Amino acid sequence: MESSKRILITGGAGFIGSHLCERLLGLGHEVLCVDNYFTGRRQNVAHLLADPRFELMRHDVTFPLYVEVDEIYNLACPASPVHYQHDPVQTTKTSVHGAINMLGLAKRTRAKIFQASTSEVYGDPEIHPQPESYRGSVNPIGPRACYDEGKRCAETLCFDYQRQHGVRIKVARIFNTYGPRMHPDDGRVVSNFIVQALEGKPITIYGDGSQTRSFCYVDDLVDAFVALMDSDDSVTGPMNLGNPGEFTIAELASRVIEITGSASSVEYRPLPVDDPRQRQPDISLARGVLGWNPAVPLDRGLEKTVAYFRDLVRSR
Repeated sequence: MESSKRILITGGAGFIGSHLCERLLGLGHEVLCVDNYFTGRRQNVAHLLADPRFELMRHDVTFPLYVEVDEIYNLACPASPVHYQHDPVQTTKTSVHGAINMLGLAKRTRAKIFQASTSEVYGDPEIHPQPESYRGSVNPIGPRACYDEGKRCAETLCFDYQRQHGVRIKVARIFNTYGPRMHPDDGRVVSNFIVQALEGKPITIYGDGSQTRSFCYVDDLVDAFVALMDSDDSVTGPMNLGNPGEFTIAELASRVIEITGSASSVEYRPLPVDDPRQRQPDISLARGVLGWNPAVPLDRGLEKTVAYFRDLVRSR
């Protein structure tokens, strides 16, 4: 087995971060999980607290952090419109100041750093599916810009730190991801539909339901994170990570109703401002460089996610 590393995960108590903490501990590493609990939850990592190689720290990445680490995964940032639009100035600060602070830490400790970027850097895309070479169609002054432009700036900072200071960087553009430990009130389509179905409430579709999304199960995404971080230093990204299987929102609603056995009806509401019509990753780069391909089909991933939310809804 490779030697144990000291790995910092910001946003480590979040949905994706908590799964990454688990995976890296399973690989024999020491994990420092940092979170300010704005959207992350201590209960997501509570089962890891007994592991002597796991440490949990409450900290906001907009402030510098002085620790000694070998690798950094910078995942800290609210990622759903409900949460990132709640305090848009703080969202931009988290993306930009957070990236500066973590890149500064990587520079000082000579750590390799993974930056969690997003498919939102493509905005409402004019090219379909979206390759990494596409520069996007983003509204810089709209209500989603705090997240879209914050993440675009974080990518800029990564490449400037690489060019100016020789920092080893890995930039991943994450497409829609789902699975256990999603926040039940984050307003994302998968968690929204499942919670509504389990509670017997109408399922709310914004727009006519013909807009498409691609849904990647969290285990597949974490596989890609680790593979990208472990790849040669010449592989910097940005790299699309997501499942290229494309589904309409209406299709997703019908699958959730079927899997939950719900009697929920469907309600249609107006489409939010700047909501993208299509979102599908071109993952040729990840396939070619990492040999990575998502393995969990939508129905199987939804079954696991529904099981998690069923227990959560009962306990609520």
